[in-house]
Amino acid sequence: MKIRDVVSAIERFAPLASQESYDNSGLVVGRYDDRVHAALLAVDVTEEVLDEAEREGCDLIITHHPIVFHPLKRFNSASYVERCVERAIRRGIALYACHTNLDSAPDGMSWRLAGMLGVTDLSVLQPAAADGGRAGFGVAGRLAEPVPLEVFLERMRERLSLRAIRYSDPVARPVGRVALCTGAGGSLIECARRAGVDLYVTADLKYNDFMAPGGEFVVADIGHFESEYCAIDILFDILSKNLFTFAVRRSVSSRNPISYMV
Repeated sequence: MKIRDVVSAIERFAPLASQESYDNSGLVVGRYDDRVHAALLAVDVTEEVLDEAEREGCDLIITHHPIVFHPLKRFNSASYVERCVERAIRRGIALYACHTNLDSAPDGMSWRLAGMLGVTDLSVLQPAAADGGRAGFGVAGRLAEPVPLEVFLERMRERLSLRAIRYSDPVARPVGRVALCTGAGGSLIECARRAGVDLYVTADLKYNDFMAPGGEFVVADIGHFESEYCAIDILFDILSKNLFTFAVRRSVSSRNPISYMV
């Protein structure tokens, strides 16, 4: 299998042209005509993930986050980014990232998270200008039956294996309408307000973000890694359904860089 065959399957689902201007999705290390035999799926490229790729014979690592966001001026192993890129090149391991294009794809990241939490009848919170309303960032929908906030928070904790949830002052009514945005979604709080939700679930909220609802709804921060771990399953589904003879493995070394004291 050539790398171009593998990434073509991904980019039919999440076109590379739809990534944000600041992003660096795509083939970071390797050549499209290089042959690969097995892919390892992870959230990030780390030294532990590279260990696993070498151990399992995977010569392609596909991640959600690009290992390189900013230009590298030197390669002297001074940072984990340099060490990982150097090692991938030396070991002949290609690195590919599917980031904001996977976030904004129809049935992409926020859609998957909503499905895991029982949120249905979805619409996009911040639609992309050029795609008929199904592409864009975040989704809003409803639960089959409204539930108390504490019940829904416990559902998230169990289904997403959360260690911590930060949330704003509860409102009196139960949770019936829910908005979600995987990753750093503080910029979509006003979109959630306009969608008339009872709860907005995202990650990387700042202190003042928890005051922004003003008692109209609740915002909850479940953690960046936790909200985006579903990328591995989305990528696995894409590749396993389109490339029947290509070996794809979910990483067991993909881990949250944040530790919690509980």
